[in-house]
Amino acid sequence: MNKKILKKLELVARERQTKDDPSHDFEHIRRVLNVAIKISKSVGADLDVVIPAALFHDTVVYRKNSPQSKNESNESAEVAASILKKTNGYPEHKIKDVETCIRQCSFTKGIVPELLEPKVLQDADLLESMGALSIMRTFSSGGQMNRSFYNHKNPFYEKNEKDFPSGIGLFYRRLLIADTRLHTAFAKRIAKRRTSFLKKFLAQVEAELKESGVLKV
Repeated sequence: MNKKILKKLELVARERQTKDDPSHDFEHIRRVLNVAIKISKSVGADLDVVIPAALFHDTVVYRKNSPQSKNESNESAEVAASILKKTNGYPEHKIKDVETCIRQCSFTKGIVPELLEPKVLQDADLLESMGALSIMRTFSSGGQMNRSFYNHKNPFYEKNEKDFPSGIGLFYRRLLIADTRLHTAFAKRIAKRRTSFLKKFLAQVEAELKESGVLKV
């Protein structure tokens, strides 16, 4: 991608990105962007599509317990298209592909992309749901929604927490299964290490809850 265009888009993305949600701030965008570029180079994806898609995939953010949350990816795609149409030098014929990437990125939608670029963006974003940073993001979002750390009745049995899972509940609904949705070998290699860390974290939580008398030894 042209460096001047990249800088322009980064400035716009940084300015637009939420400042009220650490789990979806510009640092999240920057991490997804950097990983998406690495994956793109490993599989030959079009960076003219992947880069703006990564920069604007979460440009519209609502709290996860908001009814509007389901519209985030579609609204983000529309905003991205509007920005790219106004960006001198950006190839207009690639805007639709950027929109497709963003619309298909959502974990909740569970879309399996056919095109390479949406697969790359999905993988880069899914990796944010694994490892140490995913734990930080999970409990940051949970704090905003007053979500409990764990189900006090049974911390590690979360199947019945469909509507408003605890922080630990989200491990079973998202963090520990994110690796099953990956497409590229590059992302899968990283995922193994990150998923292993998640399991170690849960084992430590279990040990501390036993020490605290919440769980029986």
